[in-house]
Amino acid sequence: MTDLRSERRLRDAQIRSQINQKLVESGEKERLMEMLRMKLMECGWRDQLKAYCKDIVRQKGLDHVSVDDLVAEITPKGRALVPDEVKRDLLQKIKEFLATTQL
Repeated sequence: MTDLRSERRLRDAQIRSQINQKLVESGEKERLMEMLRMKLMECGWRDQLKAYCKDIVRQKGLDHVSVDDLVAEITPKGRALVPDEVKRDLLQKIKEFLATTQL
């Protein structure tokens, strides 16, 4: 059963790589990234995350927080703060792109 899981993981990784390549080649990845940036700013996500970062730095002290530590701590919070509507919109755009693209 482990071999089947390994094969599936490998196949999934190859498919993700192909999708990413098509997104990059077509310029769609940059368009999606820009759409995501705008939606996150509109919903206040960026401001929420910025405030969270400031709180962490205040609590731990500027001399006791590295950029890597800060990124590790805010990443889960940042993902959790993305509104479901934004996630759905992005997923829908990716599905639309894949429906019109030959892999």
